[in-house]
Amino acid sequence: MAEDAAAARGQGRSGHRSVPHTADVRIEAWGASRERCLVEAVLGMVEGFADVSGARPTGEAWLRLAEGNDEDLLTALLDEVIFRLEVYGEVPVGVAAEASGGGLDVRMAVAHLGAVEITGAAPKGVSWEDLHIGPGPDGWSCAVTVDV
Repeated sequence: MAEDAAAARGQGRSGHRSVPHTADVRIEAWGASRERCLVEAVLGMVEGFADVSGARPTGEAWLRLAEGNDEDLLTALLDEVIFRLEVYGEVPVGVAAEASGGGLDVRMAVAHLGAVEITGAAPKGVSWEDLHIGPGPDGWSCAVTVDV
């Protein structure tokens, strides 16, 4: 699986995967741009607890993440997904992000949690331990641990 991820990165494709981690979920994501990498991190986190492949969006959530460093943007975006899950019972089924003045404009197509198949423990928080996001020779990559 690691070879497949490396090959995808080398070919300029975006993607994400979960890697083994004690009691939590570790997500690795990559994309040609910072924004695509962040989107893939969200998709990877959602994939860790729900199958949204057959879900239809029932609404949209727009958010503006203020200017900050890349680590702040990654954690704020994932924290927002957790917040919407816990408070509104919504899960993203589609995500788009665009840079805006150092910050990030994000649009999430959401579905009610009851409309998706639950496949694992819901995320509870984002850990700063071993958090990484940055550019590399094959685009952007990030790695984050999600508490479940």
